Amino acid sequence: MAKKDATLPPPISISDAEALVMEVLWQRHPQGADEIAEALAERQDWQLATVKTLVNRLFTKGAISAEKDGRRYLYSPLLRREDWLSSQSLGLIDRLFQGRLTPLVAHFSAQRKLSAAELKALKQLIQDYEND
Repeated sequence: MAKKDATLPPPISISDAEALVMEVLWQRHPQGADEIAEALAERQDWQLATVKTLVNRLFTKGAISAEKDGRRYLYSPLLRREDWLSSQSLGLIDRLFQGRLTPLVAHFSAQRKLSAAELKALKQLIQDYEND
C-alpha cells in the first residue's frame, strides 16, 4: 500500500462540476471548450458559457493548461487523474471515517453484498500489504 509522500504539493481542490470537465480531458486532450461541452452534452445540460467558466476556474487553479490554437484555446490536464483520485479517496476516509480504513470497508460491505471477486481482491490486497 502506498504511503503519503510529504514532498507532494498540496492537492488541487476541484468541484464536482469541474471534475466532470477534467474527466473529459483525462479521456482525450487537448480539446477546446466547444469540444468539452459537446462531450458533456449527454450528461449535462450546460451552455458553452458554463463550460468556459469551469475551464477558466480549472486553468486558474493550475489543474489544466491552455495553448492558443488560432482564435481558440486547447486545454490539457496538468492534474493527473491518479493524483486527484488519491487526494479524494484519502479525504473521504479522513472526513467520514477518521482516517481509518476498516470502518470504510465495513460500511460499504454492510450496504451491499461483496461479490466473490471483490472478496478475493480484498484478500489479495491484504496479503500484498502483509508481504511488503
